[in-house]
Amino acid sequence: MASFVTGPVGVSVPATSANLGPGFDSLGLALGLRDRLEAEILTDGLVVEVGGEGAGDVPLDETHLVVRAMRAAFEQMDAAPTGIRLTCSNLIPHARGLGSSSAAIVGGLSLARALVKDGPELLDDDALFALAARIEGHPDNVAPALYGGFVISGRDDDDTFYAVRSAVDPRVSAVVLVPSAPVSTELARGLLPEQVPHADAAADAGRTALLVAALAGQPEQLWRATRDYLHQDYRRTAMPESLALVDALRADGVPAIVSGAGPTVLAFTTGGDGTETRALLGRCPAGWTPMHLPVDTDGAKVT
Repeated sequence: MASFVTGPVGVSVPATSANLGPGFDSLGLALGLRDRLEAEILTDGLVVEVGGEGAGDVPLDETHLVVRAMRAAFEQMDAAPTGIRLTCSNLIPHARGLGSSSAAIVGGLSLARALVKDGPELLDDDALFALAARIEGHPDNVAPALYGGFVISGRDDDDTFYAVRSAVDPRVSAVVLVPSAPVSTELARGLLPEQVPHADAAADAGRTALLVAALAGQPEQLWRATRDYLHQDYRRTAMPESLALVDALRADGVPAIVSGAGPTVLAFTTGGDGTETRALLGRCPAGWTPMHLPVDTDGAKVT
């Protein structure tokens, strides 16, 4: 039976944006906005405190997603804590397509590992990633949340998950425009058809490949590379304002997409003198929240 460290441990986990236009369920990018979690082992009981995003809305018991992830990691490491105190300081908006659930899962798994003596040996990064992907159901958000940067991920025929990091040009950053109202991932996924035309699938594959090259060092190709054929238009009824904004931005040559399952709109920028970034922030609709976020290259970190 594994034993525990003394005193609290802390973990921070970045926000993530998945799909990135054509890369449906396969591409993910970590962004410079972090949730911070702290936990320690108690003699008994469970104490959960939440500040920031989700405060007053998320459960404070065993059903809390971070707690569920911690329990899964403890079980895999053959550890049985007598009690847990968990404190969450959340900055990542919930149900906005910025990976809040993946941050909770990766954060909970990382916290549990840090609380167990020899945790990294009992649950290495590859095993932690596989467990996170199984809990989430798909790997495209949990992979960049854990590893940082731009990650291509998926699942092999034998049900094994994989994640491969790819380069990001240092000029690239993101402006995110976050609506005030959420859209659930379940609702957004429920609008997708079971089949799509072969021509759309082929076009999407080409744009996905181009997006990898564009992010790596040819950002002038980002507008062409972010054209999606598989999922965004099908979700228009769930987030009409978001898709209208994406249309307007793309009509002006801006590489804009819906972040994850939405409804946040993400636009890539290459910075320069800041004029482009300021102009994008100025396109934020009334009542939405604009943020300029760098690419996060670190992933989950024990603090």
